[in-house]
Amino acid sequence: MKPDLATLRAAADQFGRYTRPDRSWAALLAATAPAVDLGRAAHRAAAHRWLNAWGCRIRYPRDGEPAVFDQGLAAWWERGRAGLPEPGTRLGELTDAEIEAVAGCFADLAATPAAARRSLGPTAAAKLLFAVRPDSLMPWDDLIARRLPGARDRAAYAAHLRLGRGWALDLLAEAGADEPALVAALGRPGGSLAKLLDEFCYLVHTRGWSVTVG
Repeated sequence: MKPDLATLRAAADQFGRYTRPDRSWAALLAATAPAVDLGRAAHRAAAHRWLNAWGCRIRYPRDGEPAVFDQGLAAWWERGRAGLPEPGTRLGELTDAEIEAVAGCFADLAATPAAARRSLGPTAAAKLLFAVRPDSLMPWDDLIARRLPGARDRAAYAAHLRLGRGWALDLLAEAGADEPALVAALGRPGGSLAKLLDEFCYLVHTRGWSVTVG
């Protein structure tokens, strides 16, 4: 299903009734203002809490245990952040080259150790990339990944971003407005189409929501 403006507005209204996701996102933003910087230990800890609030179930280390998630994420940030789009880049502005570069970042991040016996994985990796670039990198969960691109690997993540880019450009053309004006008109001033489109995907593909417009 491809969202038009009426459908996206209905999805934004529906998602607004789910208070827990927005509370956890607001908590992450408050803990990391003005932006998530995974080079900072406090921001990595806040990201860990946010991921677990969304069901990623990444184990917290006990006293005396190695901080696998923290150490792995710090190392990834040091080597991988250069492949991310510039802060403030919008979903509809992503180039093919930027999508391919960030897909490589995604694959590396997904393989990063998160605990003694597990890697971060594709869902948490996509969510973390959204957290550090919320204007441009549309996340997914397992069901969204399997039902839209049909897989959860590097190529699928790139396809997911290309799909979101196409949706964003079509919505902007339909609205005849720039992105800040459009998201404000949809009741999310200061937000992004990357987040609104993820909410739409979550409702349709994860929650089984049936769109009612009018």
